[in-house]
Amino acid sequence: MLSEDGTVLYVGKAVNLKRRVSSYFQKSDLSPRIQLMVRQVIKIETTVTRSEAEALILENNFIKALSPKYNILFRDDKSYPYLMFSGHRYPQMAYYRGSLKKPNQYFGPYPNSYAVRDSIQILQKVFQLRTCEDSVFEHRDRACLLYQIHRCSGPCVGHINEVDYHDNVRQAAAFLHGKTDELTTTMHHKMQQAADQLDFETAAKYRDQLQALGLVQSQQFIDSKNLNSNDMDILALAEISETVCIHWVSIRGGRHVGDKSFFPDTRFRVAEKLQSYGEAFVAQHYLGKKKPNAIISNFKLPASLQQALLDEEGKNMQFITNTAGERRVWLRMAERNALMAIKQHQLQQHSQHQRIEALAELLHLDAEDINRIECFDISHTQGEATIASCVVYEDEAMQPSKYRRFNITTAKPGDDYAAMREVLTRRYGRLADNDDSIGAWPDLVLIDGGKGQVHMALDVWQELGLHIPIVGIAKGPERKPGLEDLIIPHLQETIHLAPHNPALHLLQTVRDESHRFAITGHRQKRAKARVTSSLNDIPGVGAKRRQALLMRFGGLRGIQAASVEDLSQVDGISPTLAEKIYDVLHH
Repeated sequence: MLSEDGTVLYVGKAVNLKRRVSSYFQKSDLSPRIQLMVRQVIKIETTVTRSEAEALILENNFIKALSPKYNILFRDDKSYPYLMFSGHRYPQMAYYRGSLKKPNQYFGPYPNSYAVRDSIQILQKVFQLRTCEDSVFEHRDRACLLYQIHRCSGPCVGHINEVDYHDNVRQAAAFLHGKTDELTTTMHHKMQQAADQLDFETAAKYRDQLQALGLVQSQQFIDSKNLNSNDMDILALAEISETVCIHWVSIRGGRHVGDKSFFPDTRFRVAEKLQSYGEAFVAQHYLGKKKPNAIISNFKLPASLQQALLDEEGKNMQFITNTAGERRVWLRMAERNALMAIKQHQLQQHSQHQRIEALAELLHLDAEDINRIECFDISHTQGEATIASCVVYEDEAMQPSKYRRFNITTAKPGDDYAAMREVLTRRYGRLADNDDSIGAWPDLVLIDGGKGQVHMALDVWQELGLHIPIVGIAKGPERKPGLEDLIIPHLQETIHLAPHNPALHLLQTVRDESHRFAITGHRQKRAKARVTSSLNDIPGVGAKRRQALLMRFGGLRGIQAASVEDLSQVDGISPTLAEKIYDVLHH
């Protein structure tokens, strides 16, 4: 369903298209939001597919690509992290996001980055696989610190042969697949065999691995022997006062690796049945992605969706709703977590509602008109490496995926006013030219600064013909939170609010995030510029030696972290020159 300007409002599927579409235009009991959608529909486009399963996949692809306003959308539909073994001669173990590519091996998806990094730490202790980047691995001639502390087997310098290393990779894969009993038996056998041959060093290695593996198993949250499938997801759907939540519990290799709560956007609720949210989540979360062996849920999936998942995976997935024993305990736990997450979510939303309403009252605006706030801040060190940040508060939450940083290029170093003019002109000049690829128009712009920065913003507004409300938030005389002055040009007022005021809390939250984002970018830019500049200024370090250093240590941070002895191992770098480089980078 499309609006007059071609915007896709809604994507749906139906076995009986006439009945489905006419229901939107003939029913008199539609919700106000659906009535709003129907009033905007100017055109309907259809695509015929060969089966319900194919229609479901197409619907899911359209929803992901077009983000229709009135479809059920899960805000956290980013790519999920995986643990990867690369396809190299000596595979690298790494954290990975993105599309899955051969010949790499992938394990997951995991609910968050912490679960992946926890698994990597475990595997480092037990199987000692390399985690370094190729640029570092290929240019080392001495084993790094990880080898010294028994977290890597040192394949970069030949401390382990290719056959033994690949054996470790296979064992790590077996562990991730939950085959810990089989792995333990194999290690015991190899340890005993080495001891019988009086190879006590090898026997000790297997003993240490067994001890590390035993420690890991003692920390398991699930006894994999009691579950028929070691890779499974548990999904619990719940609703309280029109707030819907799906709680996802992820079990990989028999281990509970984490869980996460998801909240669909129900402001424009098309689905009348709660189960529709579960179906939408499963379609968005699993179609086109790696799947577990089993999905245990407190809602039933339609046969068409089950078939679509089976067709994609090419293996016998299980879809379980009626369960007992330990699985039932886990499902009930997930349901309780979903209900708890809803209550916490509602409390947070209530708090955000209060803050928005207080801000709207302060600015003499309607609360419904304040949805997107953008905040700008400038960061530099005495004019060096100036960075401007733009952070976004939208739908009553910070939206990190919409943040932007700007390198300031035209303003003189240290001129905060000119820097503010540059970033505002660049951002809103493009939007004024109908370039919506950089985001949407804000409802309110917050400037981290005093009257000078606000005056620059007003000049830009006049040049571009803008009428968006502006608020400047200036630090108080002692630069302490709660003492800020708010500069509000459209009211021609400068206001000081009480420290406990909800409107001030909202503005402080957005301002602090803008400041954090700006200073982080500035420090990164400054560090890179200083190291590069320092290398350029060292007599005897020309283009070839700079390139050799960068290749050897994998980048500027690697060079900074290297010792004098490490630096002197690079071709063309003498011990004397290594000392010079070290002194310049550390003083």
